[in-house]
This record gives sequence, C-alpha cells and structure tokens, in this order.
Amino acid sequence: MQTNLADFIKDTPEGIEADAILRSCVHCGFCTATCPTYQILGDELDGPRGRIYLIKQVLEGVEPTAKTQQHLDRCLTCRNCESTCPSGVEYGRLVDIGRSVVERKVGRTAVEMLKRRVLRRGLLSKKSFAAALALGRAARPLLPASLKAKIQPRRAPGDWPTTLHGRAMLLLDNCVQDALAPSIDTAAARVLDAAGITLKRVSAGGCCGALSHHLNAHDEAVEKVRANIDAWWPHVASGAEAIVVTASGCSVMVKDYGHFMKHDPTYAAKAAKIAALARDVSEVIAAEWLTLKSKVKSSSEKIAYHPPCTMQHGMKLKGGVEALLKDMGFALSPVADSHLCCGSAGTYSVLQPAISTELKSRKLKSLAAGAPTQIATANIGCMTHLQSGTSLQVKHWIELLDERLK
Repeated sequence: MQTNLADFIKDTPEGIEADAILRSCVHCGFCTATCPTYQILGDELDGPRGRIYLIKQVLEGVEPTAKTQQHLDRCLTCRNCESTCPSGVEYGRLVDIGRSVVERKVGRTAVEMLKRRVLRRGLLSKKSFAAALALGRAARPLLPASLKAKIQPRRAPGDWPTTLHGRAMLLLDNCVQDALAPSIDTAAARVLDAAGITLKRVSAGGCCGALSHHLNAHDEAVEKVRANIDAWWPHVASGAEAIVVTASGCSVMVKDYGHFMKHDPTYAAKAAKIAALARDVSEVIAAEWLTLKSKVKSSSEKIAYHPPCTMQHGMKLKGGVEALLKDMGFALSPVADSHLCCGSAGTYSVLQPAISTELKSRKLKSLAAGAPTQIATANIGCMTHLQSGTSLQVKHWIELLDERLK
C-alpha cells in the first residue's frame, strides 16, 4: 500500500509506526472473511480492510467524521484479522493509532464522554465497583431477568495457601476480577502452590491499563502502567521469576508494556523487563505440568472451551489450554467457529450492546451444540459475558484444574 501521510503525524512515533503497518497491507481481504463485525453488518467499512482505508485517509489529511468514528468504534479489537493476515499486518496497533487521531479531530458528544468517564471511574475504582456489585447481588432477587443475568452470585474463593516456597511469582492485582470472581486468583495460587511456587499478591495500579488505553485515556493508562511497574520492581529485583496474569485480556496488555512505554525515558527499560517476565497463567501451568499432572485427578466430564481472542489472536497461545484440559481427562465438545469473538471485548458489551449481544448468542449456540455440562474460558470478561446468557456454569479453566487437585 502506498502512503503519503500528512505533516501533522508523518514524523511522529505514531506516524512512523502507522506508515510501516499501512505499507505492509496488500489489500487481499482475507481478514474480512474472519471479521465478526463484517459477518454481522456486511459493510466493507466494518471490516479490517475497510477500516484500514479509513485510517489511511485520516492520516493522509482527510477530515474524519462521526461516521468514520462509528466504524472504528465498532471494531472489537479481537485481532482475528491478524491471525488470518498472510502479510503480518499489525492491525491492532494501527486501529489504536487511528482511533486516537479520530477522537482528537471529531470529539464525542457530552453523553458519550460521560458514559466513557463513568465506565472508567466505576471499573477502575476497586472499592466503588465492589460496593456496587455487592448492592446488586443483595437486590438480585428483585431485579428484572435481563439485569439479574448480568449479576452472578459470588463463588466462595476458599483459602489462599500460606506455604512459602523457594520459588516465587507475582500476581497482577487487576481491577474487577477480585470482586467478580475471587475464586480465580485463589485457584491459581493453590495450583501453583502444588507446583512448589508461591504466588504473591502485590497491591499496585489496580488495573493493567488496558481499559483506559482502549477508551483513549492515554495518560490514565500510562499512570496505571507506571504504578504496576513501581510496585513490582522491588520484587523483580529480589528474584521473582514471573508476573502471572489470570485474565488473558490483561496478559496481552502486560506483555505489551515494553512497546507501550518505549518512548518513556524513565520507564522504557523497566517496562521491557516486566513485559519479558509477564506470563499468562496457562504458560506457567504448561511449564510446570510434569510436576502437576501426577497431583491431578482425571475427569471424563464433557465440557466446552471458549478461547478468548486475547489468548488465541493477541498472544498467539492457541491450543495450549485445550491440551491441558484434555490431559486432565476432560472431553472437549467441538465448537464451531471457535476463532470468533464472544462479543465481550472489555467495555464493548456496554458501548456496542446490539452487536455484542448478537455475537454472544452465536457463541453460546456453538458452545452448547455438543451438550457439555459446563463451559470453560480464560478471561473474566468472556466469563461474565457468556454467563449472562446461559444456565450452564461458566468458569475459568484454572478453577477446573484446582478442583481436580488431589
């Protein structure tokens, strides 16, 4: 693709990166075939190739409109297109740049700005979110069915292991998971304890920064990233082996800290080190599986597994969790179109409810087709989103492993 970027961006770090990404695109359209929003809406501009053209025009000086912004907003950033692309186009990075430029040029209505601010403030404040969730759970019997489905009862987390092992890893203290499903992190701690590893909770920024970043609150995202780095750094210096993340949506962000902070002279080197130490919990378990397998009771239960987009497309960790589940004895029911997004995508389900609901409906139909007894996934967002539409239990896969420990 030939480019001629406008003066306002061509010599900036974002412009240089965007230019290289645009030039790698060969217009083949393979990405369009696997784009969830294109499948639903059937509009070229609601597929990756169309959005790339829109971003190219904006970066070359064409004034964007609210319509341009709408097409970019509808993107789930699932990055399925990256897995499909034969040319290695880094679409996820390009759409982040494009959205930021369009937001500066087009702006948003007062209502839209308020909605985004409320989402950021509500989800990033652990105390406020936990209090609101507790109130919702208390009132759950009185709520209408549609709202009741979104507020699931709390699962008791059980005890956090107290044994101090010679090996230690750190845990991302994320924003909403501890309130929504504390059982996930506690399960991870127990499983790692069985592998001879102490999982340490470190109070940090309270969020990996992804939520702010994808809502174009760049300075806030940087603040969260710096807070996490500052909190983890003394432990890293003392020999912590890894930073374990149990939500794949957060895993992909922490692994990207090096790129995200590469122009920050104070934090660039530390961010690169943190990114190198970041591990999705599935990677840690896979590395310790020889030790753990003998401590796991086999199960022949039939389950369906939903691989989050951040797992299979963002981190390219396709098939890893499935292999572990099969090795535990679980029978995995076939799931059609397992590469497609469930529609959660961070705050997407709130900002684009119609598309999100349609994707959830399609995904649950595929997951239920094999008549599983329950559904497993690897991301809190996917878990809560799917649970709101099914009577089947939806759990993080690490909880299933924890339950199988002898």
